[in-house]
Amino acid sequence: MERYQSSFNSTFTPTQLPLNTTVPINATKKPFSVIDGCEQYLEAILFDLTFQSFNVIVGIPANLLVIAILIHNRKEASTSDIFLGCLAFMDAYFGVMTPLSFFNLYLWNSKEVWFAIKFTFGVKDTSGPLFRSCICLDRFVAVLFPITFGQLKHIKYRLFLTLVVFCLTCAYSAAKMVGGLPNFEKVFTGEILATFTWMIACNASILWALKKSRGAGKDEMHPMKKKAFKMVLSILCIIVFNYLPPVALFPFEDYYSPDVFRCYVQPVGFAFLNISSTVQPLVYLSRLNRLPFLPEACIKKFSSCFSTENKKSGPTQNPTA
Repeated sequence: MERYQSSFNSTFTPTQLPLNTTVPINATKKPFSVIDGCEQYLEAILFDLTFQSFNVIVGIPANLLVIAILIHNRKEASTSDIFLGCLAFMDAYFGVMTPLSFFNLYLWNSKEVWFAIKFTFGVKDTSGPLFRSCICLDRFVAVLFPITFGQLKHIKYRLFLTLVVFCLTCAYSAAKMVGGLPNFEKVFTGEILATFTWMIACNASILWALKKSRGAGKDEMHPMKKKAFKMVLSILCIIVFNYLPPVALFPFEDYYSPDVFRCYVQPVGFAFLNISSTVQPLVYLSRLNRLPFLPEACIKKFSSCFSTENKKSGPTQNPTA
């Protein structure tokens, strides 16, 4: 029997099975239960619940605003905007499904809705790491191989990568929804390790190359390189914050007891992954000074490390160009 991926993410599974389990739903006729088998680890479940609540309250409007800005600036879009737009759409979709999960738990108790929720978790598991990897690839080629980047600047190459990511996301999500595949949870562990390693190595190489590109005795980078440096640095911060916990915890599953891993380790790890649906758009919007749902003092603090260039280029300029 395969292990589930998150105790709270698996909120609506049959009794004795967590919500995000890959075991077929018809394997038992017991009623749904949120915390059955995890009563001693409520802290981890509440921790994950709190993070997912932020996705609903802050993440959904932030992602919709990101999409609106990208559409408004489409005539001056950067090459990475298509990946950012798809990422914002997927994160908004993930946030929308969270209240549906609550309704299904307390009102509907619908197996069909439960399958949709499982599909949503598959989308979140796959689309975020892959689209961020595409953004890193785009910036990596632009900075380290500018001639090649110029030859591959046409949007058709980004559309192809986007289509590949959507296909992989749908395949993974469908498999998670159906369940029953042996060792299926190891697919995500392998994916997150591979994408995390790639993104860290890629962004570190970009930052090193951009810093090295300064001329002797010069303190300022070229404006285009400054934009790339700033975007890469923000992505690197997101990667470390959101992906390091599951990367550090999940590969050591055998060192934990089954109950501790299922009910404590996984909810905590996935909580940091889930909150990326809020962190990603907030970091992007902070560079544009576009956070209308937060107090001005909070905006200044949040965007302090990204605001230097905005004072020169204006608040509506796309920093990912």
